[in-house]
Amino acid sequence: MKIDLRSDTVTKPSAKMLDAMMRAKVGDDVFGEDPTVKELEQRVAEMFGKSRALFFPSGTMANQTALKLHTNQGEQVICDKYAHIYNYESGGVAFNSGVSCKLLDGERGMFTAKQVEEAINPSDYWYAPSSAVALENTTNKGGGACWDFNELNKIRKVCEVNNLGYHLDGARLWNALVVTGETTKQYGEIFDTISVCLSKGLGCPVGSVLVGDEDIMQKAIRIRKVFGGNMRQAGYLAAAGLYGLDNNIERLAEDHHKAKEIGYTLSQLSIVKTVQPIETNIVIFDLNNGVNENVFIQKLKEKDVLIIGMGSNKLRMVTHLGYTNKMHKKLLQILKETDFINK
Repeated sequence: MKIDLRSDTVTKPSAKMLDAMMRAKVGDDVFGEDPTVKELEQRVAEMFGKSRALFFPSGTMANQTALKLHTNQGEQVICDKYAHIYNYESGGVAFNSGVSCKLLDGERGMFTAKQVEEAINPSDYWYAPSSAVALENTTNKGGGACWDFNELNKIRKVCEVNNLGYHLDGARLWNALVVTGETTKQYGEIFDTISVCLSKGLGCPVGSVLVGDEDIMQKAIRIRKVFGGNMRQAGYLAAAGLYGLDNNIERLAEDHHKAKEIGYTLSQLSIVKTVQPIETNIVIFDLNNGVNENVFIQKLKEKDVLIIGMGSNKLRMVTHLGYTNKMHKKLLQILKETDFINK
């Protein structure tokens, strides 16, 4: 029994999701004729109270499109030093949009409105114009942390006063909403654009959706085409998204509970130095200096447990719908046997 906790992207469609995909009504989406894609886009747009949504093959492409919408070449995006758009999107901000990032030193990937205000460049021509603020909820590198909604509102006001675009990388926003009880409509009211992922917690094989109001989204479809993201009979994939929205949001609480149990077990081990606070489905922990990160990962792999290293003896585990109760029980047992690393 292989236990794969490298990411919540490793999930596979359930039998019921596959059935929904196979029964989907499809058409050529490039011609705007795929009814299931239209249904998904309308559904997500309405969830956030936005006028338009656009289906993308990946969250990275959705984020990169949003940044392109908010910026011009030579400008600057304000984001956290842990931001996915900066660390894990292959330099796309510079490659696709020709803009740089002003990195904020936040706490677990989260910063304050005051930090944003202080990061806005002066209007002198030798500075890159600050044009957008981008943040991530939950924060991946920050251990699945959830933002304080009041702070998000304060940042919104700073953006309004300074004419900055406001984008949310909501790859794991579903996880945050389950924890905080906030609504998609609340998020739609304060952000200009929001990307949400379907292929993580919701268990779909492919796909993200970008939402926004008409004035900004009318350009998004052309940018998606330029980036090579147009798809034809994409309704088969969109059907998976609709199924995930209907069936897989509330169950995210199970992933969060398992993550906390893993975190507690790790905190009891002598080989573990620290475990970051756990709010959702991401567990980030540090090994003691005398424990080799690569050896630890390899020893778990030999027991059919897959996790990833983040460098400097920091490691990550991510729970998901493919991580069963049986797997969970086995993992906790393996971890409690701390001598496994010496065998």
